[in-house]
Amino acid sequence: MNMWFVIIGLMLAVFASGLVYTSFRAAHFAAVQRIARGRKWLARMLCLGFFVLLSAILWVVWNMMNVAVCMIHLVLFWLLCDFAAFFIAKIRKKPWRRYWAGAVAIALCTLWLIGGWIAAHHVWTTTYTFETGKLDRDIRIVQISDSHIGATFDATGFLKHIEGINGLSPDVVVITGDLVDDDTSREDMLSACDALGRLTAPKGVFFVYGNHDKGYFSESNRGWTNAELRSGLEQNGVIVLEDESIQTGDGLCIVGRKDRSEKQRGGERMTAEELLSKVDREQYIVMLDHQPHDFDGEAAAGADLVLCGHTHGGQFIPISHIGEWIGENDLRYGHERRGGTDFIVSSGISNWTFKFKTGCRSEIVVVDIIAAGSEGKQ
Repeated sequence: MNMWFVIIGLMLAVFASGLVYTSFRAAHFAAVQRIARGRKWLARMLCLGFFVLLSAILWVVWNMMNVAVCMIHLVLFWLLCDFAAFFIAKIRKKPWRRYWAGAVAIALCTLWLIGGWIAAHHVWTTTYTFETGKLDRDIRIVQISDSHIGATFDATGFLKHIEGINGLSPDVVVITGDLVDDDTSREDMLSACDALGRLTAPKGVFFVYGNHDKGYFSESNRGWTNAELRSGLEQNGVIVLEDESIQTGDGLCIVGRKDRSEKQRGGERMTAEELLSKVDREQYIVMLDHQPHDFDGEAAAGADLVLCGHTHGGQFIPISHIGEWIGENDLRYGHERRGGTDFIVSSGISNWTFKFKTGCRSEIVVVDIIAAGSEGKQ
């Protein structure tokens, strides 16, 4: 959580300085100069007023964070275009007659953010395949992570994705945290639980908590309690695992960890070694852990596959790898193998507060675990 306060603070600082930079640079547009009749201070004030008004409108339509994201990208593109224009002018040995760099920057940023919007709101399917001698038959696991109901879709939109998941014919469905967000409404929370009840997974639907599911602040701020969320899940046949394991048959064992944020709430969670100490290691052990932060411990404990979320694929460029650089995440996105353990970090089916994803895209993860020697027997 402290990391995000730092990131948010930096984003706001870049937003404020970006307002000044873009206003000063936009004042070079010929149209603005004509309106200001050559008065630089007036041109800059007009541009500043325009960007402030546009930011205010986007703030009302979206929120402060998304305004900051748009400004950060605009500043980055503008800087790159200004540098490119400067060097090209040096090579040409001739100054530009018109200020093209700003117009190109705005066009490129707009196209980039449109792509980011699509990447966040459209959901792709990513498939991984592993082979093991521990299973009696092939198993298909479908992973949902970080739906943050209300961020890019509400419970009605979530139900459409659930129907799509049923079309994938999963044996097991796992929800690796952050089903809901801090501002998810009670109606959407309950409807999302009902949507999960429509899943068709013969070996079960399993859920572990993420850092947002229990809320960062008072439960009363959301208008519903953690107990209601758990009750809604269990009434719809979802098995909630908090440092618990369950054998599903055919040599498969699902292990669910409490989220790392539990310690921040004054609680405790078992180590991976403690959690697996009573699990039959002859089974294929799938561990669910919302935050990808304990890879070495989970590999040493003997998990075969660990499924995580939390990172949203790094959110957006240029902060994509910050979590890895400062040691908050072992992996931003994708697959990694340590020892005998495969780790998958999903970018999530949605996003936290941001309406854009750049450098990644929303996804549902399908993991096909092939039983060695089974010849595909189902």
